[in-house]
Formats: sequence, structure tokens, C-alpha cells
Amino acid sequence: MLYLLEVNNKKDNFLQELLSHFWFVKTRPLSKPNVNFVKELQKSVTQIKLAKKGKLKLQTANDLLNEL
Repeated sequence: MLYLLEVNNKKDNFLQELLSHFWFVKTRPLSKPNVNFVKELQKSVTQIKLAKKGKLKLQTANDLLNEL
């Protein structure tokens, strides 16, 4: 199982130390570009969910092509 955690910077060292005591847990920090990618991906998923519920109107492909 893979988890992604967002931790307050003040508690970062504490959590890293705690997790290091579990033999079955592997940790690795994300690089800045990867953090930005994950945040943008989360925004996209949220927008998709809203669009499926009809709470967000999406741009049509024709409108997108007309902008270009």
C-alpha cells in the first residue's frame, strides 16, 4: 500500500523518526517538482468530481480549439 502524507514542517522530524522504527515502513521525501505535480493532480481530480456532479461547467473541445 502506498500513502502520501502532508505533515507540518515542525513535526516532520518527529514523524520521520517514528516511522523509521517500523521495519515494514519505507519513507522517502518528494522533490519540489513532484510536490507541485501532486498538488496539481489533486486539483484536477477535484475538478473532475465537481464536473461529474454537474457543479462545474467544463470547456468543450471546440472552444479550446477556437482559443488556439
